[in-house]
Amino acid sequence: MERNAHAAYFAAAIWFAEREYRGFARLFRQESADEHQHAAKISDYLIARGQTVQLNALDAPNQAWGSPEEAMATSFLMECDVTTSLQQLHSMAERVGDTRTTVFLEPMVDQQIQSEHTFAHLLGRVRLARGEASAMLIIDNELDHGHHNPASLQDGND
Repeated sequence: MERNAHAAYFAAAIWFAEREYRGFARLFRQESADEHQHAAKISDYLIARGQTVQLNALDAPNQAWGSPEEAMATSFLMECDVTTSLQQLHSMAERVGDTRTTVFLEPMVDQQIQSEHTFAHLLGRVRLARGEASAMLIIDNELDHGHHNPASLQDGND
């Protein structure tokens, strides 16, 4: 799942870069790198537990979208799928009493839920822009400067 997300996000980074959306390309390039790190972290965990890591062939990711909104919607759904997969792994580990794995997965589940929330926020902003160039460029500029977190009413979370 993490390797698929890595490839899909890199494809999205390329797609946005081709359209001169630097901020969106930057966001997706970083998301791709994060997913690669998650795959490495899971692999390290499995190796430490004496397991063999089997890498299967990946299907080529989607590399074309009709609009930035479509790319964001696809990414949001992928985040939801990854969240569900991690939650299922966590539930299975709990069910069999594998405390070590539940402890390992908990920060990943928390991070994934936050990532899903961020993509929901960005999808909402892109939908609000309705494809208008000026609005999209404002969002792109914010992303280029690392501003992609949803608004928060808690201190220090804005």
